Amino acid sequence: MILYTMMPPELIFPNETESPSKQQMVSYQGIPLLVELIDGQNVQVIRNLSTDPQHFLDNQICPGAKISFTNLEGLSAMY
Repeated sequence: MILYTMMPPELIFPNETESPSKQQMVSYQGIPLLVELIDGQNVQVIRNLSTDPQHFLDNQICPGAKISFTNLEGLSAMY
């Protein structure tokens, strides 16, 4: 089977012996992002998962950007 995806193999085939990652897929203004918890109120963008080229030009969601929990959707299962 061949998977054509932009997702890294670690997310598709997680290693069960690894400790759970603090990374989570969330939606920010309708844009899917891979984020990581950095403190009690903010997350840091790890990867932009959108297929729209315009989303990659937005400085608010570039890798390394910090986003508050209040602006995210889909974060409830994270912690």
